[in-house]
Amino acid sequence: MKNFSWGHGVIVALGAFIIFILSMIFLFPNGQKNSEMVTDNYYEEELQYQSVIDAKKRADALGEKPVYFQDKTGIKISFPKENNSSNTIVNFVLNRTDDQNLDIKKTEVLNAGNSIFIPASVLKHGNYTLRLMWTKDKLDYRLDYDVIWK
Repeated sequence: MKNFSWGHGVIVALGAFIIFILSMIFLFPNGQKNSEMVTDNYYEEELQYQSVIDAKKRADALGEKPVYFQDKTGIKISFPKENNSSNTIVNFVLNRTDDQNLDIKKTEVLNAGNSIFIPASVLKHGNYTLRLMWTKDKLDYRLDYDVIWK
């Protein structure tokens, strides 16, 4: 049997490194599949982002915030009593994290129960980001929730 010298060690180390790099190239690019930008108008929205920051700060300062509940029939978003159909306009976006074609965007008026309902028939199993934007008495508010629809 031959003696193992430092030259053999260098060759083994280089071989292991090459195998590692090749495995990273061929095995892991699948993680980038279906990776899309969240919005098509990214740069235009970025320029107006200060208004989003202000709306989030206003929403965080609220004593009572809108909440969402989900069950087999869909997702219900409930607003506090001081919000009603006469002083509140609600926009919501359900961004699908892996497929832009499954996004849901709507402008709604609150019903008599100060809520909005998203039926299960329009939802597909997976992860969503619920972006809830509303205007009450000419002030904008915004909250973001992570939603897992099963």
